[in-house]
This record gives sequence, structure tokens and C-alpha cells, in this order.
Amino acid sequence: MDQERFTVEVESVDGAVVLALAGELDHDTARPLRQALDAAATPGGLLVVDLTNLGFCDSAGLNVLLQSRLAIKAADGILRVTGLRGAVARMFHITGVDRVFDVYASVEEALGHPEDTDT
Repeated sequence: MDQERFTVEVESVDGAVVLALAGELDHDTARPLRQALDAAATPGGLLVVDLTNLGFCDSAGLNVLLQSRLAIKAADGILRVTGLRGAVARMFHITGVDRVFDVYASVEEALGHPEDTDT
């Protein structure tokens, strides 16, 4: 993986796990995201994926996020997405994925509503 092209930073905040993605998420960089999501997910836990610094996301990236959402939901966990903007927001909107995830404007907002459930 080209470290300059895509990064995932993992942080624990208030009992939740926040994954901050940066760069380009595509077929070539989807595997590190899948590994990070698998490692961060805990039964009944809250996982927030911050896309603020993600400049590009293709169908492979969306697929990883959607599969992880289902797995996390099956384990009674919650996956929330924050920071949709630019080309990534357009991709989420065009594909309808923005209606599948609980989308928040910021990580702080997503963490402030831990009692909500993912639909």
C-alpha cells in the first residue's frame, strides 16, 4: 500500500473507536480499511468512520464500508459516518449510500448520540 495515497488513523474516544481516513480509497487501498474496520469493531460497540480527509472513494471502498456496516450491526454494534464532502459526498449521494448509513456532520456529533441505533 502506498502510505502517501491512503491512511487510516485509529483512536479511542469516550469508549468508541474512531477511524480517520485520508487520501484515496479504491480497489488498491480497500484492504487496509477492511483490516482496520475488522480490528476496531467490537460487539455492541460504536465505530465512527471519519471521511473528512478522504478525497476519493470508489465502489470498492463503498463495498468495504457496507459489508462492515452489516457485520457490525449483526454484532449489535453501530457504525456511523462523518465528514462527507466533495467527491466522496457525491459518490455517497449518487449511489444512495448516504441513506443507508447514519451520517453526521462531525465526529463530535456522532459521539454525542451513542443511544441512537443504526438503521
